[in-house]
Amino acid sequence: MRRAAALPTVLVTRPQPQADEWVARLQALGAPAQALPLMRIVRREGFDAAVRAAWSELARHRLVMFVSPNAVLAFFAGRPEGAVWPADTLAGATGPGTIAALRAQGVEARSIAAPPEDAASFDAESLWRHALAGLDWAEQQVLIVRGEEGRDWLAATLRQAGARVEALAAYARAEPAWTAAERAALAAVGRDPAAQVWLFSSSQCIDHLMAAPVEPALRAALRSVPVLATHPRIAETARAAGFAVVMPVRPHPLEVRQALDASPEPRA
Repeated sequence: MRRAAALPTVLVTRPQPQADEWVARLQALGAPAQALPLMRIVRREGFDAAVRAAWSELARHRLVMFVSPNAVLAFFAGRPEGAVWPADTLAGATGPGTIAALRAQGVEARSIAAPPEDAASFDAESLWRHALAGLDWAEQQVLIVRGEEGRDWLAATLRQAGARVEALAAYARAEPAWTAAERAALAAVGRDPAAQVWLFSSSQCIDHLMAAPVEPALRAALRSVPVLATHPRIAETARAAGFAVVMPVRPHPLEVRQALDASPEPRA
C-alpha cells in the first residue's frame, strides 16, 4: 500500500447504507474512500408480521441479539408507534457498527450487551466472553435477529447454558446485481490495483467478488489489490481466494486509517 503522501483509496464493500456511512467517516479522517458494495440486503417476505409479533413479546426476552446493523434497521423498522425498549431486555451486539445502530434507535447504552471498545475481536465469542457468560441463562428467552444464513455458535452456546433460543430471519444476503456501473467500477479498480485497498467486513463479499462476471485477467488484477479484513476468519478467506497482501484490522474507521500508513507495499 502507499504511504501517507499518496494513500490508497479504501474500497468499502459493506452493503448500503453502511458503505456510504463508512466512506464519510474515513474521508473525515483524511482517507480516500469509495463505496463499492459487494453485498445486497434483501428484505424477507413475511418479515413484517413476524417482527410485529416479536415486538409485542419483547419484554419476555432476556436478550435480543442483533447480528449486524442491517438486523437492527430491519427490526426497528417494524417497531409499533410509541414502543420503547424494555428496561430488563438486553440488546446484544458484536461490534461498534451494531452498537451505533442500536443507539441511533434510542436503545440506552446500559441495555446494550457488547464487547468492550478495546476488545481484541468483535464477534460472538467475544460478546459471550465479555458480556454474557456470567449471567444465568436457565429458562431465559432469547431472540436472535439475523439473516437467512449465519453462524450458529452463539445460539448453541446459549442453549447449552439453558436458554430457550429462537431466530428471526430479517433479511437475505445477495450478491450485487452486477449492473453496467458495477462492472465498470471493478474494471476501474483493476486498471490501477496499487492505488486501491479492499476493506472486507464479510467473507461473503469476497465470495461475491470472486464470482463476479469478469474476465480472468481482471479477476487476477482484483486479487492483487491489498486487503484489510475486519476479522481473522475473513482474512483466512481472502488468503484462500488468492489475495497476496492481507492485513487484519479491527472494524473501526480510525484503525483502518492508521493501517493505511502501517501496512507494507504490495508484492509484485
